[in-house]
Amino acid sequence: MPKKDVFVIDGKHNKPILIDITYLEKSTNNPILIFCHGYKGFKDWGAWNLMAEAFAKAGFCFIKFNFSHNGGTIKQPIDFPDLDAFGNNNYTKELDDLQSVIDWCFENETIKTLGNLNNLTLLGHSRGGGIVSITAYEDFRVKQLISLAGVSNFLNRTVTKVDIEDWKNSGVKYVLNGRTKQQMPHFYQFYEDTIKNKDRLQIEKAVSNLKIPHLIIHGDKDTSVLIAEAENLHHWNPKSKFEIIEGADHVFNARHPWNENQLTKELKEVIGVVIEFLDK
Repeated sequence: MPKKDVFVIDGKHNKPILIDITYLEKSTNNPILIFCHGYKGFKDWGAWNLMAEAFAKAGFCFIKFNFSHNGGTIKQPIDFPDLDAFGNNNYTKELDDLQSVIDWCFENETIKTLGNLNNLTLLGHSRGGGIVSITAYEDFRVKQLISLAGVSNFLNRTVTKVDIEDWKNSGVKYVLNGRTKQQMPHFYQFYEDTIKNKDRLQIEKAVSNLKIPHLIIHGDKDTSVLIAEAENLHHWNPKSKFEIIEGADHVFNARHPWNENQLTKELKEVIGVVIEFLDK
């Protein structure tokens, strides 16, 4: 059975980053796969732990983490006990967090023993797909990129359908979390930081200039991030591989909590597609 180790590292923005590694004991030189969760997500959401075990059994050193300002804490990493942190999150903080995790991989003795640092892949779900796309463009240490139901545009999510003046005056806007029923705050800093860094946050620019293997996976029943966004990514990088998972929604038909002891058919298909892509 795969083993899981847990680590806590310092983030660059006064919040720690909680990380776990899933791997087969006594294995070495494994390809490293770093997973980034999406908006209103966390590393232990739904079936992500089963997914980690499946990749470990396939010979990967699988790493996932909570973004420092995702709303979780070290003691309560599931769901959102720290809404103030959530409200102070933004895209550049998440880019910094991922950079911190990659840096840590190159310094951590466990990773040096288990993993092959010359074979590092980023896998991002939803908003995390945009974060890994930009990081893959910026960081030469990333050798492969996988977007899983990933977004293609950050800016239009920040400036459309929002009254910017009202947001500025009130200092906060709220989004309902349909599952937890929490009103999730977004402080005005989110808009300011996005506009300040709008050139860096152009996913189109990042994807268009990629020089590494790139896999795009999307469900044809995704109503949260429409499949047109995956088509955008593929259009911007025609050398990418584009796989559509039939019948899959945004989370590939999983949910939280996930009380089953096996993955959905659609997530099994995702894992098979990823392994085939990385084996090549």
